[in-house]
Amino acid sequence: MRGRLWSGQGVWKPKALFLTFLFLISSPIALSRARQCLFLSGRQKLSRLPFTQGTGSNSPVMLSKRKLCLFALFGGILFVMIATHTIQKNNILSLTLMETHATSRTVHGLAVNRTWAPPSATVPSPDRICGCPSCIADMEVSEWFAQHYDPQQQPFLTDRDNNMDPLALKWWLALQRSTDERTIYDVIQKMFQVIAPPAVDVQPKQALCRKCAVVGNSGNLLGSQYGSLIDSHNRVIRMNKATTAGFEADVGNRTTHHFMYPESAVDIAPGVHLVLLPFKLRDLQWVASALSTGEIKTTYMRVKGRVQADKDRVIVVNPAFFKYTHDRWTERHGRYPSTGMLAVIFALHICDEVSVFGYGADQQGNWHHYWEDNQYAGAFRKTGVHNADFETEVIQKLDTEGKIKLHKR
Repeated sequence: MRGRLWSGQGVWKPKALFLTFLFLISSPIALSRARQCLFLSGRQKLSRLPFTQGTGSNSPVMLSKRKLCLFALFGGILFVMIATHTIQKNNILSLTLMETHATSRTVHGLAVNRTWAPPSATVPSPDRICGCPSCIADMEVSEWFAQHYDPQQQPFLTDRDNNMDPLALKWWLALQRSTDERTIYDVIQKMFQVIAPPAVDVQPKQALCRKCAVVGNSGNLLGSQYGSLIDSHNRVIRMNKATTAGFEADVGNRTTHHFMYPESAVDIAPGVHLVLLPFKLRDLQWVASALSTGEIKTTYMRVKGRVQADKDRVIVVNPAFFKYTHDRWTERHGRYPSTGMLAVIFALHICDEVSVFGYGADQQGNWHHYWEDNQYAGAFRKTGVHNADFETEVIQKLDTEGKIKLHKR
């Protein structure tokens, strides 16, 4: 126990230290006085004591003094017992707290041990995860978030180390009835002959505070005057056919990342990251074609043959990330997550703070895009492909848990 206490696993309480100090100072004095009272006898020896001069050993004064000395002796013994008990109790308690706060929980079949620092222990706080006042990657803030968030997930494909989980790959291929799983790695290899590997660092850094705005396309943005607030973020994420021209006051005019898939593709301004959401194997082939030969013009419908975008700023979302979002976050509601849901979860993995704008219905309960008046825009909620209601609950929960800031009107 001594080794553990001084190695920092146990904690000496201030009260125990104070009692120990008093005990070490006072115990020699008390014992010396007790020896004088109990073992010195006779007039000659007693006369040396200042309070017994001129008295007999059996006089009332002498008896009174001896009683006082005995009382002091017993008081000293009691003091020692209390001090010793307090020190041991505090040491044992501190060790017990350190050990009993190690809890075990199960996340999707995997046992995860997490150790919580005791509230009263003077354990040095760990180094800051990022440069923001609060960091998304801080797992200690919300137990619910810790059960869903996996910091080891690789959100995008790279030109190497893309060994996807076979079950995740099989699930992803089945989304759009793709079956040739043997060729996916060949397709990825050919794709990276056209586009550059992404240079995105997902790990938080103490000196950086990466603030991201995820901007949806809801009509509730109209009249919001969120434009300047959105543009103030380090990264601004938009999606599908989102436009800013004519709506700058409400949606801003900056874009750093634009999410799309072939059927929703638009041209990307220079300097903006094209973020491809590949829902099928054909989509991986399309992005390489759209930035080179332009030979692929159809998927299950006609799509843009060519797209204007920087080849060195293309990010392709990892198919395994779809499965992770589907299992952990939307909890298998709907067939697969929506673009908006994937964009939010993606942001959780590349940002330190996330603000979300333009999600959900407008003030009248209508689901439509802010740039168009389409009475059928909410029809997707009835198809069962995405569960918009459950996704809305998850986003609201992220806001409640302090992991995102949801701006709504």
